[in-house]
Amino acid sequence: MNDKIIIKNAKEHNLKNINLEIPKDKLVVITGLSGSGKSSLAFDTIYAEGQRRYVESLSSYARQFLGIMEKPNVESIEGLSPAISIDQKTTSKNPRSTVGTVTEIYDYIRLLYARIGVPYCPNCGKKIEKQTIDQIIDSVMEYKEGTKIQVLAPVVRAKKGEYSKLFANMQKEGFVRVRIDGEMYELTDDIELDRNKKHNIDIVVDRLVMKEDIRNRLSESVETAMTHAGNLVKIDVVGEGEKLFSGNYACPDCNISFEELTPRMFSFNNPMGACPECTGIGYLMRIDEDLVIPDKNKTLYDGVKAFGSSTMKRGDTMAKMYFESIAKHYGIDIKKPIKKLPHEFLDKILYGTGNEEIDFEYTSASGTRKFTSPFEGVIPTLDRRYRETKSEGMRYFYEMYMSDSPCNSCHGARLKKEVLSVKIGDKNINELTNMPINKIKNYLANLELSKKDKMIAELIFRELNMRLQFLIDVGLEYLTLSRSSGTLSGGEAQRIRLATQIGSGLSGVLYILDEPSIGLHQRDNDKLLETLKKLRDLGNTLIVVEHDEDTMYAADQIIDIGPGAGRYGGKVVAQRNSGRNKINF
Repeated sequence: MNDKIIIKNAKEHNLKNINLEIPKDKLVVITGLSGSGKSSLAFDTIYAEGQRRYVESLSSYARQFLGIMEKPNVESIEGLSPAISIDQKTTSKNPRSTVGTVTEIYDYIRLLYARIGVPYCPNCGKKIEKQTIDQIIDSVMEYKEGTKIQVLAPVVRAKKGEYSKLFANMQKEGFVRVRIDGEMYELTDDIELDRNKKHNIDIVVDRLVMKEDIRNRLSESVETAMTHAGNLVKIDVVGEGEKLFSGNYACPDCNISFEELTPRMFSFNNPMGACPECTGIGYLMRIDEDLVIPDKNKTLYDGVKAFGSSTMKRGDTMAKMYFESIAKHYGIDIKKPIKKLPHEFLDKILYGTGNEEIDFEYTSASGTRKFTSPFEGVIPTLDRRYRETKSEGMRYFYEMYMSDSPCNSCHGARLKKEVLSVKIGDKNINELTNMPINKIKNYLANLELSKKDKMIAELIFRELNMRLQFLIDVGLEYLTLSRSSGTLSGGEAQRIRLATQIGSGLSGVLYILDEPSIGLHQRDNDKLLETLKKLRDLGNTLIVVEHDEDTMYAADQIIDIGPGAGRYGGKVVAQRNSGRNKINF
């Protein structure tokens, strides 16, 4: 019994009291006409019962978050292993999810860059070396005399916790003040932090007024701060902002400092590494000029969408007043089609007049109003209204005139410019992940590294090579790790999950797959079949819902459900061991 899954009286959907024994640790294909009941047996009966039993094995506390799972319409299933479903509906639509993050390969690449990456100055491109205390002091001493500064030790940077022990220890060491998330506190205060929120904590080491004779005191304060904050020190210049110095890396020419490289600095899902403008998504939703003016053969009166028809309803008289007043100011005839208007004038209409003031005159039922002011511009006005509105209906309205465009800061790379200036070989992490998977594998294999770097990265390279090869084995060598997972086809997403499961090395698991060969060219089918066999040989049971002939021949056993579709199906037509020379129905 331990070597079989025994199903008795399965009646889910159109199944007609199916009794079936499926061998374990084998590759089993369930085939049949569309609508015959293949998925009802594989997913809605076998997998559903496996999931239900797993949920029931959890504590009552955990079950309250998962909800109640209904028992499928089957009398009993014996010999059921922990089940994992790999279907075509698992693609994440999260814009932060990529091929690299889904497969966890990106985590290893982040670790690789943090350990052997070489930082270069994002401004001048020079290799960045570690900064000494004397260099930091020289840089601070350049502030003019009389400048008020604070020497801060950034002891916590974007981490969760209450930090009550830290505050107590700092007080014992003689520190008086602390800055938490931008707010100043006395260490004698009763400070309570939300343990589930990320905090930035800076200990105030010293307060100084710049003079020629403070060098020794400044040096002691900087050294104290760096001792407590892992070679980091912040100099807060009152009224001018602050600057982070690092005893680790710095560009002496551009005065740019780097902290010690860590894996989270290379994550676009972490504030430490994400581009501040797009927050790590790589693009921004912006008002699109072509959507605002879809037809340039029309005049400004009826060609500019959204601006006149959104909140200015009175026959578009307000919008008309703006357009006519600006046209009068620049001496332009706006009765012409938009495409015939001067480009400079249209630019003023769309993006505003800047500081140049326009004389406006607006006539309504309540009288005539005259005023002089710059014109904000159609696109900035729509963008501002979109950001300010609290109405979901209006947000939806403005979004009709918006499109995704690459971030101006990172140009779609998702990361801060400092992070993108760290390279291995001649490529930063974005350039590497933009390469096809097979080229990434070749690039890493041909890197020329020092003996020290080879020793540091040996285990990381081994894991990366193995996981990249798994993706190549399932015919996905053309994908890039930076590709958004929401753009993957169902077949691609399924094969990615399949490769990930092989990498996990689990055994004794029941895998249920839904047509994994879909979307594959025939020449790549052999790669997929070898992957399925490898997963089986690890000691797992594979139940594959499939129509592909080669997959059926490669299976250890075939189960045919039918004979027809719908109410004419739901029966086991045949169950035989497979193989090109053994198949016999």
